[in-house]
Amino acid sequence: MTASGFLREATERGFVHQCTDLAALDAALCAGTVTGYIGFDCTADSLHVGSLVQIMLLRLMQRHGHRPLVLLGGGTTRIGDPSGRDESRQLLSDAQIAANMAGIRRVFEPFLTFGAEAPAALVGNNADWLDGLGYIPLLRDVGTEFTVNRMLGFDSVRLRLAREQPLTFLEFNYMILQSYDFRELYRRHGVTLQMGGSDQWGNIVCGMELVRRTDGGSVFGLTTPLITTASGAKMGKTARGAVWLTADRVGPYEYWQFWRNTEDGDVGRFLRLFTDLTLPEIARLEALGGAEINAAKAVLATEATALAHGREAAEGAAATARATFEEGAAAASLPGVTVPAAELAAGIPAFRLFALAGLAASGGEARRLIRGGGARVNDAAVADEGQIIGLGDLRDGAIKLSAGRKQHILVRAG
Repeated sequence: MTASGFLREATERGFVHQCTDLAALDAALCAGTVTGYIGFDCTADSLHVGSLVQIMLLRLMQRHGHRPLVLLGGGTTRIGDPSGRDESRQLLSDAQIAANMAGIRRVFEPFLTFGAEAPAALVGNNADWLDGLGYIPLLRDVGTEFTVNRMLGFDSVRLRLAREQPLTFLEFNYMILQSYDFRELYRRHGVTLQMGGSDQWGNIVCGMELVRRTDGGSVFGLTTPLITTASGAKMGKTARGAVWLTADRVGPYEYWQFWRNTEDGDVGRFLRLFTDLTLPEIARLEALGGAEINAAKAVLATEATALAHGREAAEGAAATARATFEEGAAAASLPGVTVPAAELAAGIPAFRLFALAGLAASGGEARRLIRGGGARVNDAAVADEGQIIGLGDLRDGAIKLSAGRKQHILVRAG
C-alpha cells in the first residue's frame, strides 16, 4: 500500500501502468516535493484527447503538492519519435514547430497552475539545450553510455524492424536525446521523475540510466496504460477526426458531445481518469444502471468539458444538449459546417450531405445510417437515402442534421 497521496490516488484512478521502483518513489514523494515531467512533441498546433491522460496526471501531481514540468519538444520534434509508429514522421520546418509550440502551450493553461504560487508548474523547451549540442562532444559525453545491443532491444526499435519498416538513423537517435533531456532537467530543475505513455518505457529507462551513470542521481520512471474504449477503439478518434483540446479546433459543445457519447462500460473508468470528482462520488455514478447511466455520462461530459473549456462553457453545452435532446430545438451553439450555396440550390442527396457534414465517415456509412432509421433532417426522419436536401430546408438560416439521438450539426449555406 503506497503512503504518498499522489501515488495512492494515481493508482486508484488507473493512471499507473509501470513504475521502475514503486517503493522508492513512494518514499521520495512522502519525503518532500518531487518535480516530475512529461514531454510533448510539437507535431500539431494543439493536443487531442489521446494526450489527456498525461495532462491529467500532471494535474493530479500538482494537486498533491508536487511540481509538474511540461517539456515541449522544440528540439526533438525535428527528429520525430519512432515509438508506436510504423513509418517516419513528416519533418516540420522551424516556423511550423514554433507555431505548434505556441498552440500547445495554450492547452495546459486550464489544467495546471503557473506563476508564482508554489508548487507552480514549469514549462521547458528542449531546443534550449539540444540546439547548441555539438555532434562530437555529444558522442563523447553521452554516446559511451548507450550500447546498440540494448537500443535494438527496446520495443520502439524492435517492433519497427520486425515489421520491416524503415527506421532512419535520425529516428534511432531519439531515445538518446530524450535521455539527454532527463539529465538536463535533473541538473537544471532537480527533476527526478519522468512520466509518459506505456510506449515510452524504453526511452524513460534509458534516461534514468544516463542520469545514474553520469550524475549518480536517484531518479524514477512511471508510465500510464494505453487507453482504448470498451469496444477496443483508439481513444480520442471519431468519424470526424481527432478530438482536440482547444476550442478553435473542437468547440465546447462538440467536446461535450464526445464525452456524452461514452460507451456504458467506460463511464466509471473515464470519470476516474478525466475528472476531479471524488472517488466515492464516481463509485455512486458508476453504480447507476439502465437509463440512469445517461445521467452519469452527462456528468462526465460536463466535468471533462469544464476542465478544458471552463465551467460556464460546460454548463452552456449541457444546456444546449438538453434543449436539443429533450425539446428538439436547433440551438445556435450546435457545431456547424458550411456548404456552398450553389450546391444547396441544386440539391444534395441526403446520404451525401450526412457524409459531407461529418456525421458519417463515408457515403456508404451514411446510407446505412439512413436505412437503419437513425438519420433526421430538422428533427424529421429521413426515409430515403436519395432524398434531396436544399435551400428550402433551411430553418432560421440552417439545416439541422441528426445521427441518432446524440450527434447533431447545423448546415449553413456559404
